[in-house]
Amino acid sequence: MYHDVTIKTPTDDEARWRIALAKDRRFDGTFITGVHSTGIYCRPSCPARPPKRENVVFYATAADAEAAGLRACLRCRPDDVSRDEAAVVQAIKMLRDAEETVPLETLAAAAGYSPAHFQRLFKRAVGLSPAAFARALRMERAEDALSAGGRVTDAVYDAGFGAPSRFYEASEGRLGMTPSAWRDGGRGVSIHWTVVATSLGPMLVAATEKGICRLSFGENGTDLAARFPRAELIEGGEDFAALFAEVVAAVEKPGDSRHIPLDVQGTAFQEAVWRELRRIPPGKTRSYAEIAAAVGKPGAVRAAGSANGANNVAVLIPCHRVIRSDGTLGGYAYGMTIKQELLERERMPSR
Repeated sequence: MYHDVTIKTPTDDEARWRIALAKDRRFDGTFITGVHSTGIYCRPSCPARPPKRENVVFYATAADAEAAGLRACLRCRPDDVSRDEAAVVQAIKMLRDAEETVPLETLAAAAGYSPAHFQRLFKRAVGLSPAAFARALRMERAEDALSAGGRVTDAVYDAGFGAPSRFYEASEGRLGMTPSAWRDGGRGVSIHWTVVATSLGPMLVAATEKGICRLSFGENGTDLAARFPRAELIEGGEDFAALFAEVVAAVEKPGDSRHIPLDVQGTAFQEAVWRELRRIPPGKTRSYAEIAAAVGKPGAVRAAGSANGANNVAVLIPCHRVIRSDGTLGGYAYGMTIKQELLERERMPSR
């Protein structure tokens, strides 16, 4: 799971590698993945099995990959960029380069589409509308500037917000610590944590001032340190006791826990999946296909499964409520016994 490339154009090979592992379609056209063990080159979103890292070299264009002796992948056809894809890539570049808001009508006219059609096209490809994508860009610019120690007012205006109030409106309800904090392993963030005994076994719960950032079974402080190596980790803490107790109660008797604040970060698609998971009523289940359709990408069933598996906060983002289309439970990071028990508890609320 990568956190630093949700919006930005990748600027280094490690970022490109994380994008390729995530098969993120938003970056198709921005670089080429060359696999020298097989002699082919691919789109970042190629659905084929990921190659070994040591066999991969990244190229700026398909022409560069061909000059290195590689041939185009017959599965993802990286040299066949459709008009729709080219239009989306062009619009993303316009939004990134713009200092002010770019109207939907301007983006659509540049692509030669009607505004309504281009809105649907962009959202299907990116997972966000052009307006939401532009807001996410502005938020990221402001957050990065603030993380670097910039003045609030300067950061807000330089990011493209017309007034500080617009920045705070956009920040309200936003999931997650800043992308730069995730990228730096939690640098500059204080995380309070504890391991508590539950009827499902030992449970690690950790939180920042924004909300719960990790909830898992069978992990401890060492595992948390590996996930956030640059964060200040503080065991316990009276200020977080009430929040932790609320989390334990939600696990012991799972139900609607959407009131508990979270601090998570993912790609636009992952966050869309996580929001959809939180909309599943307690005691109900959804298939991976239903989740993919609910976020507007019915063909992305595998990606929905990957987003489900990338969830950092068990139970509160109820990935245990997702099952296979044939009705079987499917997998679960913490074992099928815990998944089945959670589902049974939700179906028996008086238990």
